[in-house]
Amino acid sequence: MSEQVAKSDVKIGGRSGVFLRLNRAFGLLRDVARDRSGASAMEFAFLAPILLAIYISSFEITTGYSVAQKTLKAAGTIADIVTRQETVNKAFLTEMVDTAEATIAPSPAPGLKLKITGVTIDGGGNAQVLWSWDESGGNPYTKGSAVAVPDDLKKANSFLVRSELSVEHTMLLFFGSPAGSEASTRTITINREFYYRERLGNDVPCSDCG
Repeated sequence: MSEQVAKSDVKIGGRSGVFLRLNRAFGLLRDVARDRSGASAMEFAFLAPILLAIYISSFEITTGYSVAQKTLKAAGTIADIVTRQETVNKAFLTEMVDTAEATIAPSPAPGLKLKITGVTIDGGGNAQVLWSWDESGGNPYTKGSAVAVPDDLKKANSFLVRSELSVEHTMLLFFGSPAGSEASTRTITINREFYYRERLGNDVPCSDCG
């Protein structure tokens, strides 16, 4: 009888040891799950690059929008200046490049291209090129060719000056780049145009433009 009891105690004691070890193991797992030491550092290490990429991309997009607004303002300023003249020539129009750069400053204006066109509208509301000029001193449009003018500007027997300005802007982006989350640069061309009516007389002729 005593031998059976001893065997039974050994058997129960063995199961108790297993349960005890399992209980300790689960206890350690619970402690690990509850232990937050170092978790903040890991979370920061994971989120910091993402937050930095979002910040830089937002800054670059905001800068690009600012350059676009300045480009539009420069195009309007140029058209406004030209319509205030009784007559213009290539030398005068060349100065408009400096006007554009000064308006866009302090942002750089690489690849700046400028076209200024004198547009005449006949009695039937048909708009045609009277003269044209670009930053290289050439004539981008053929004299007498049709011009697409907004309907609200098609006043019969009137004259318009159209300025077309484009600049290149390079942006540093992280998201949507071919490399995935890696930084990449993307160069976009910002194009803006503006129309102004003549201020003095019936038109603004260019003495040496084609």
